Amino acid sequence: MTSSIPAAPPRAAAGSALQAVLLDMDGTLVDTEGFWWEVEVAVFAELGHQLLEEWREVVVGGPMTRSASFLIRATGAKIAVTELSVLLNTRFSEMIGRGVPLMPGARRLLAELAAYKIPTALVSASHREIIDRVLLSLGPENFTLTVAGDEMERTKPHPDPYLLAAARLGAEPGRCAVVEDTLTGVTAAEAAGCRVVAVPSVAPIPAAAGRTVVGSLEEVDLGFLRGLITGMHSPVH
Repeated sequence: MTSSIPAAPPRAAAGSALQAVLLDMDGTLVDTEGFWWEVEVAVFAELGHQLLEEWREVVVGGPMTRSASFLIRATGAKIAVTELSVLLNTRFSEMIGRGVPLMPGARRLLAELAAYKIPTALVSASHREIIDRVLLSLGPENFTLTVAGDEMERTKPHPDPYLLAAARLGAEPGRCAVVEDTLTGVTAAEAAGCRVVAVPSVAPIPAAAGRTVVGSLEEVDLGFLRGLITGMHSPVH
């Protein structure tokens, strides 16, 4: 039986080597962005409001407080941000209780990183309760550490979550490869000084200097991520 893990790609020079991989969760590793929107639509319908499809791109990838605040302002719903946040998280937690689907290529990528003992962090704007439930599908053993949005004073699009993850892994941000699916997450990672590969999910991510954009995680492997650090990859659109 042959292994599904490819032979390790050649190592880069020590001064330019990949030190850690930092991965977003919703829409990047697990196909849950649609779940969030479904929950938001259902909750606001119960409040007597209809969400416009165009708002989906505004709230995707953002911290709960930002998304909840925007939707309250947009609809005029009579509910506090804290109350809405609890309601949305509770509904979402119930929805994913039976497991969540992984994005194409996610399982293989996580297995490869684990096989070659690459320090790996899950960095999400989702709350700890949600992350811990999703980890049951992703495999907690695949991550050296996890960073939750409700454990940070400032989460994405601020660089803080990625700076914290890099520091805890003992890695230099510039030698960390980040995989993200939203502009909010990409902005956070780039502000932290990390090298970023964007895999757009709900909304397109525009081209930018030093940003690599691919169509699927199936295009990303350990050799590809090492290439981000050594500068072997040019942006792909």
